[in-house]
Amino acid sequence: MTVSTGPRPVLAHPALAHPAFPTRSGEASPTLVAVAHGSRDPRALDTVRALLRLVRGLRPDVPVRLGHIELNEPLLSRTLAALPPGRAVLVPLLLGRGHHVSYDIPAAAAAAPHLDIRLAEPLGPHPLLAEVLHERLLEAGQRIPGPRIPGPGTHAVVLAAAGSRDPDAAVDTRTTAALLAARLGVPVAPAFASAPSPGVPEALRMLAARGRNAAVAAYFTAPGRFAAQCAAAAEAASGWASAPLGAHPAMARLVLHRYDQAMATGTTAATRRLHHGLASA
Repeated sequence: MTVSTGPRPVLAHPALAHPAFPTRSGEASPTLVAVAHGSRDPRALDTVRALLRLVRGLRPDVPVRLGHIELNEPLLSRTLAALPPGRAVLVPLLLGRGHHVSYDIPAAAAAAPHLDIRLAEPLGPHPLLAEVLHERLLEAGQRIPGPRIPGPGTHAVVLAAAGSRDPDAAVDTRTTAALLAARLGVPVAPAFASAPSPGVPEALRMLAARGRNAAVAAYFTAPGRFAAQCAAAAEAASGWASAPLGAHPAMARLVLHRYDQAMATGTTAATRRLHHGLASA
């Protein structure tokens, strides 16, 4: 198990940059299409909608739409098909790289030739996510030792992420774990609800064997099956878990930050598909 104890560089998605969207005076802002994963948990859709209300409140000049990769309506393909010809920026409400970012979202974008689309990076890793994770831990009603507390202490945090078979996703989760560790001043161990290992129960057992009392930081955009599994694992280990990131002002700022980045240097769907060997797909 890798335990992160200090900061590491925030990694950018390995994509090829394109020139900024041309902007003419008086031209409307490109549509921000927030791409959520989707969940059978009804709280997930409510949470994403609440997050997008915060985004609209910060930038009322930017049209905001929602599309899902699976499980919820509207699906991304339908959201894109319903847009009039023009410019759009797809912002994944995902926390790292993986199959959805590399393949599914570019494929949906490529299937909407009436749109000039730029693809934003996923939300993570980014220091704003560590800020929200910290606040969610504090909101859970527990004391988390901060950087000013002397000595190594006995506390630790398990950063519970969804997991992916894409090795880049694990790299991004470890980077966020390092950012959170630097903020809290305690070890943070990345763990996963699915692939790869360690799983959340395993990470909790390993930290307990080292004499550390661990809390679980729910590294999920919204409630869902994985978040519930990780909370149950924490309870089984006589621990506790924070709520998912959810509709937090810092999350809204991060969504707009990724939008602005893509406006300046975002990739096209064709370029990202080419980068990942999908030119003929």
